[in-house]
Amino acid sequence: MPRLTFCLTVGMDALSLWITSFRSTNASMISRGEMEVPGTHRVLELLDRYDIRSTFLVPGHTALAYPDLIREIVDRGHELAYHGWMHEDAREFDVAGQRRIIERGLEALDLVAGVRPRGHVSPAWNMSEHTIELIEEFGFEFDGSRMATDMMPVYVRKGDRWLTDGAYQFGELTDIVGIPVAWPMDDVPIFEFVWGQIPGLAPPSVAEEMWTGEFDYAYDHCPGGVYNLTIHPQVIGRGSRLTMLERVVRRAAERSDVVFSRQSEYVDAWRALNPREQWRAQNPELAGDGSIRVLPSMADTGE
Repeated sequence: MPRLTFCLTVGMDALSLWITSFRSTNASMISRGEMEVPGTHRVLELLDRYDIRSTFLVPGHTALAYPDLIREIVDRGHELAYHGWMHEDAREFDVAGQRRIIERGLEALDLVAGVRPRGHVSPAWNMSEHTIELIEEFGFEFDGSRMATDMMPVYVRKGDRWLTDGAYQFGELTDIVGIPVAWPMDDVPIFEFVWGQIPGLAPPSVAEEMWTGEFDYAYDHCPGGVYNLTIHPQVIGRGSRLTMLERVVRRAAERSDVVFSRQSEYVDAWRALNPREQWRAQNPELAGDGSIRVLPSMADTGE
């Protein structure tokens, strides 16, 4: 296992981001998603310069809008991960609705690229209480939406219950590997501007300071970990931002014990070294073991 693995993860939300997540009916605002096209070509050129193969998060809606671009991504050796049908928030749908969304997203990726993704990443990292069960049902091997850690994967639980007046109820551990994500490691909240929602418009130096600081810490203190940076071509693809991203990539590439990897490759290597029950014994809190599920006084009163 290398000292550190760098996953440069690429979100291809395109038009769907503005239609669903920001609920826009403004043709100008929606057209911001078209910047995904020139931005993606620029990102692909950067990846080629450093011989990097990455994971692209592709909603079905994006695959249908830009099928040639998605096929080009696959032809260049990158992998696709499931990322919704139209970048929906799972919490807004019942279980049947969430299942239908996954089916449509997978159908679109198969139609366009002949791909059945191994990985699942929730749009905007939003999940319902049923999402993990559905990830397991559809046979995804890993989920890139986990915020329980910063640089180390986890085995994901299903069936967690969070009460408004009671102890947290940890669910059952699954075989699904959770790859860590975090908003400071995402370009959208740093750079994008949306009236009344995201102030954005930070200079590239702000992201560079955060991203290099996280990288340096991970390299020094998280051996075997994954530095998972999420970028969106429509955001990062502008000149000054892309130039900054290349400096971050170059900084990592100069270290002989840092590798760039698709998410699935990292998951395979990490899983081989961390069998689930061994990981569980070493990480009981993250596995959900040992918690107190109810106060005695509440049990006595039937609360």
